[in-house]
Amino acid sequence: MVSGVSAINYASNPIVRTQAVQSLNQQREENRKALIDKNYHDIFVHESAHKAAGGPLAGAIIIETNEDGIPVGGHVAIMMPVLDVENPQKTINDANTVVRAAMAPSDPSDQDFRVATQARSIRSQAEDVKQKKRLDYIA
Repeated sequence: MVSGVSAINYASNPIVRTQAVQSLNQQREENRKALIDKNYHDIFVHESAHKAAGGPLAGAIIIETNEDGIPVGGHVAIMMPVLDVENPQKTINDANTVVRAAMAPSDPSDQDFRVATQARSIRSQAEDVKQKKRLDYIA
C-alpha cells in the first residue's frame, strides 16, 4: 500500500487521485487544528498564571498568532511599580506582586525573568527608602 503524496502520484484513476488529494488535505487540516489547539492551550495556561498572580496590576491575556493562524506566543501586560518615596511599602508590595506574577508559570520565559529582575530592583530601592525613613525617625 502506498500512502500520502506517493499514492497520489500512483493513482491512475482521476477519481482515486482526487480522493487521495482530498484525504491528504483533510489530514493536513486536522494536523493544523491539533497544533492550534495544543499551542493555544499551552500559551493560555502560561499567560493565565501571570494574570492570576498579577491581580489588579495585570492586564488582559494576549495570544499572538502567525500568518497561518497558529498561536506562537502571548503576553500579559503588568503595571511595573514606580518608586513612591512617600509610601515605600506600597512600592514594595506592588513589586512583590510583579515578581510573583512574572515567575508564576511553571516555565518562565527569559522575558519573565527580566521583568522579575526589574521589579526586584525597584523593591530594593523602596526598601532602602523605607530603612532610611526608619533611621531618620529613630534619630
